[in-house]
Amino acid sequence: MARPRSFDEDQALDTAMRTFWANGYESTSTRDLCEALGLDRSSVYNAFTNKRELFKRALTRYMDATTADQLRILDDPELPAIDRVRALFAKILRTEAENRRDGHGLGCLTVNTTMELAARDPEISLMLARDAERRLVSLGTAIRSGQRDGDIGSTRDPAELARFLNAVIAGIRVAAQGGADDAAIAAIAATAMDALA
Repeated sequence: MARPRSFDEDQALDTAMRTFWANGYESTSTRDLCEALGLDRSSVYNAFTNKRELFKRALTRYMDATTADQLRILDDPELPAIDRVRALFAKILRTEAENRRDGHGLGCLTVNTTMELAARDPEISLMLARDAERRLVSLGTAIRSGQRDGDIGSTRDPAELARFLNAVIAGIRVAAQGGADDAAIAAIAATAMDALA
C-alpha cells in the first residue's frame, strides 16, 4: 500500500509557483524547489515526477487563477465595458504594487515564461497561447460591447484592440519588473484607456 503524502499538494504547488515566478524556470534548481517546499528530492519526484512537470502544473495553476480573475472583471454584466477595462487595469496595477520587492515587481509568470521559454518549448508555447486566447476573447467581447453601447469610442476592430490591451498589460508587467514605479505604470494604463476613448 502506498504511503499517504505528508504535505498539502495545493500548498506545494503555490510555493513552487512563487519560486518559479521569482526566479524563472531555468534559474530554479531542483534544490531550490526542495528548499522552498521543505521536501526532499524523492518526495518532490514522487509527487510531481520532475522539475518540468512541477513547472507545468505550477504554470497551469497560475494561469487558471490569474485568467479567472481577469475574466470575472471583464465579464461583469453590472459594469459598462469601459469600466470593466478600467477595473482590469486597476487590478493589474494593484497586483504589481503588492508584488514589488526592492523597487522591482515580479512581473507576470506567463509573461516571464513567454520571454524565457515560448520560442524554444512548443508544449509550453501552446499552453501560453491557449491561456492568451481566453483573455483575448473576453477582452474583445467587452470591447465590442463597449463600442455597441457607445462607451468605447475607438472604431478599431475589437480583436485588434484586445491584442493591443493585452500587449500593454504585458508591457506594464515587464516595466514593473524592470523597476518602473507605480506612477509610471499607472500612466501607461491611463494612456491605453485614452486609446479606447
